Amino acid sequence: MDFFNEVNIISSVEHKNLVRLLGCSLGPDSLLVYEYLPNMSLDRFIFDDQKAKELDWEKRFKIIVGTARGLAYLHENPKARIIHRDIKASNVLLDTKLQAKIADFGLARSFDEDKSHISTAVAGTLGYMAPEYVAHGQLTEKADVYSFGVLLLEIISGKQNCKSITSHCSEGLLTLAWKHFQSGTVEDLIDPNISGGHDMKPHILRTVHIALLCTQESPSLRPSMSRALTMLLRTTGEPLPPPTNPPFTDEDKMELKEVEGDSHHLLYESQSSSVATLSHSTFYPR
Repeated sequence: MDFFNEVNIISSVEHKNLVRLLGCSLGPDSLLVYEYLPNMSLDRFIFDDQKAKELDWEKRFKIIVGTARGLAYLHENPKARIIHRDIKASNVLLDTKLQAKIADFGLARSFDEDKSHISTAVAGTLGYMAPEYVAHGQLTEKADVYSFGVLLLEIISGKQNCKSITSHCSEGLLTLAWKHFQSGTVEDLIDPNISGGHDMKPHILRTVHIALLCTQESPSLRPSMSRALTMLLRTTGEPLPPPTNPPFTDEDKMELKEVEGDSHHLLYESQSSSVATLSHSTFYPR
């Protein structure tokens, strides 16, 4: 199902920041043929201490903007709005010029302009999925915005958010970024491998601010991708609204946890909502 879904989705769109499908082969071993991207995926750079040095702030910001443009195009596609559902560093590929290209549309979903959301089985990667989607399975573009915000923090910090089902999200990257933001120590979050001089720091701090706006707990408070892109490109002169706290910053308030030793059976708990149980049949870690 993911194979045919990916073919249908990616063949219906074309943008410089989306990976280009060249062809496919149907059979016992179905294959998708994409354009060749020699630099492979973003995670191979930002989570490797040696290769991370190859990405200064200018290059990282170019990747951020390219990813934002690709997502904004998907969300505002005139034929059908498309939600990727699995935005993460390993699904952002890099060409020879380190231009970002969003890949892996196996989980993507499209829906008509007149619908506010679609209800679907929960699928994606733990640590990148928006809390309201995990809890209720109601999918909107704001789920991708949330994932994009997590990705921004990873690009800036060189740290990966919740790596596995057993990772405690209240101790993850969102909590760290929020604490630094509140205490005025955001500079401590910046990956030491980033070069670019002292002048880059105000720009990076603004980008952290935008990331926190994208990962706010309430989806209604998150900007659209086109709005997030505008904020990224206007590096000066436009004050940003203060972010509210992201989810998973209070372990008594909200958490994803393993249940009775079953790594495919999760509970999402919140004081403000009922408990939703997600079984292996509806949750697909990737």
